[in-house]
Amino acid sequence: MPDNLDLSKAPLLTHLLELRRRLIICLFFFIIIFIGCYFIVEDIYHFLLQPLAQAFGNSEDRRLIYTGLHEAFFTYLKLSFFAAACFTLPVALVQLWQFIAPGLYKTERKSATLLFSMTPVLFALGASLAFYVVMPLAWEFFISFESNGGDTGLAVELEARVSEYLGLVIQLILAFGLSFELPIFLLVLAKVGMVSAAGLRSFRRYAIVITFLIAAFITPPDLISQIALGTPILLLYELSILLITWTASDNKSMERQRAMHY
Repeated sequence: MPDNLDLSKAPLLTHLLELRRRLIICLFFFIIIFIGCYFIVEDIYHFLLQPLAQAFGNSEDRRLIYTGLHEAFFTYLKLSFFAAACFTLPVALVQLWQFIAPGLYKTERKSATLLFSMTPVLFALGASLAFYVVMPLAWEFFISFESNGGDTGLAVELEARVSEYLGLVIQLILAFGLSFELPIFLLVLAKVGMVSAAGLRSFRRYAIVITFLIAAFITPPDLISQIALGTPILLLYELSILLITWTASDNKSMERQRAMHY
């Protein structure tokens, strides 16, 4: 039986009020972080510019431009929103855990604790791979198409818009961060009986094709980004099979212990 019977048997209205309270906490935290991020948004943007500055060779004659009067302002708002959402994610997970934990069995809490703790870690790993590995390589690849103009004397140089650059950075961070949540997604599906380790093994060849097709759609059109996203996803796919096998055997052993107890 659940440990906290009073809360688990509370009427629906009590649960809804508790959920609303925790959503308000998350929203309040998000607003505070959003305001704080806006005051330091230039520092955040300069941090995100590091891969491009490295690809440019930290040249002082390089620049980013904006072509609309409101473009830079809305770009900073978008960046503040994105940063606040990333910082709010762990708080939201804690609030969600505190909401559902009283209604779980002890064995279910063990599995749920693993899932909740892995979620921000895997997202951070994916975002770090995108920022520190993929972006420098991808930016160097795109900048390699610049030319000095040859006989015509008309040089071809990159002058990226701030909104376009930020949009591409956020796209890569989200693509890699969310893709690294694959083990969490598969573990949840295995928990409700929709997938199994044997089924995932038999589906492996199709998973390889689907993975690189998805990587081709959600990353810039260069082979480096696609391989850098597709390869870790396949490794996480194999890790998911191992985790599902481990959790399935663990559940069977606990069921045998319960049967022996009764």
